[in-house]
Amino acid sequence: MGSDSKYLAAYLAPLAAFIGVYYGGYLSPGSFYVAFVFIPLFETFLPRSSQNLSNYEEERRLNSKVFDWLLYSHLPILFGLIIFYFVRLDAGGLSGGEIAWMTVSVGIIVGSFGINIAHELGHRTNKKEQTLSKILLLPALYMHFFIEHNRGHHLNIGTPEDPATSRLGENVYQFFIRSVTLSWLNAWALENKRLKKRGISKWSFQNEMLVFQIIQILYLAIIAIVFSPKIMLFAILIGVIGFLTLELVNYIEHYGLVRKQNESGRYERVLPKHSWNSNHELGRIFLYELSRHSDHHFKSTRKYQVLRHFQDSPQLPLGYPASMLLSLIPPLWFKVMNKEVEKWNLMAETN
Repeated sequence: MGSDSKYLAAYLAPLAAFIGVYYGGYLSPGSFYVAFVFIPLFETFLPRSSQNLSNYEEERRLNSKVFDWLLYSHLPILFGLIIFYFVRLDAGGLSGGEIAWMTVSVGIIVGSFGINIAHELGHRTNKKEQTLSKILLLPALYMHFFIEHNRGHHLNIGTPEDPATSRLGENVYQFFIRSVTLSWLNAWALENKRLKKRGISKWSFQNEMLVFQIIQILYLAIIAIVFSPKIMLFAILIGVIGFLTLELVNYIEHYGLVRKQNESGRYERVLPKHSWNSNHELGRIFLYELSRHSDHHFKSTRKYQVLRHFQDSPQLPLGYPASMLLSLIPPLWFKVMNKEVEKWNLMAETN
């Protein structure tokens, strides 16, 4: 598969979700099979690649709109999948197990493709792409991510001020509660601060947080009217699974990594050493290079197709999907990762 066309493989996950919703039965888990069975399994045997693009290749990719359209196309795919899922539920005739696994499968796509692609587009300076980002966040009921991630997380990673940075010894379930709650509150605070500087009331419709809440309520109300209140509850459920998938990624991306603080209280600048990375090829493809996370934080506007590997960035012993699974079992996660954090901190001190 060519270097450009390899990202077409990412469509296998939403395709698997569609197949699972359509056929049901043992195919119901759909995207779960792809994301958390096949990818971790194959990444155990496949080699990693730390190769970076040449200057020519980088320029060529940046000038190609193909990579942008690969992202844009997920908008109709995502909403088409969600509507198909609602129609299938509304028709009845499904077992409890089928409903549960279909819900997990669709929720994974809401998080891994909806939020992940929204994350990429949210860093663009183009207003149309930013609007697409907000729309993609809607099914996850996580539109505030657009505010908190861009204006909060990227400024505060590796510090106590960032709810999306997991701390050494903090298990993922504690992290879920802290990050979900504080990220939402931080987004309100950031937006109120922005409006106050401009002399605008926080109750104005220029307050994006206020608008986001109204849009999300209307989204759920429309689902309740078009389908039923029961289907609306499933819309909430896939949203929760979606944003917890995101938070699971957040958990592994910065676990235990901290930025040093000088005597004046200022933190060192964000460096490649403040994010966990993975060069496992499949994870890189399916997550649109999210696992080359250090370069993303080094320059957040850098497009996914040209993200680089840094020699001085910490590398996860497993790929992103396998690390996400491992983190769900805190004793095993701590046993593996606490040693990695200690080893990395020692290496960083001596260099």
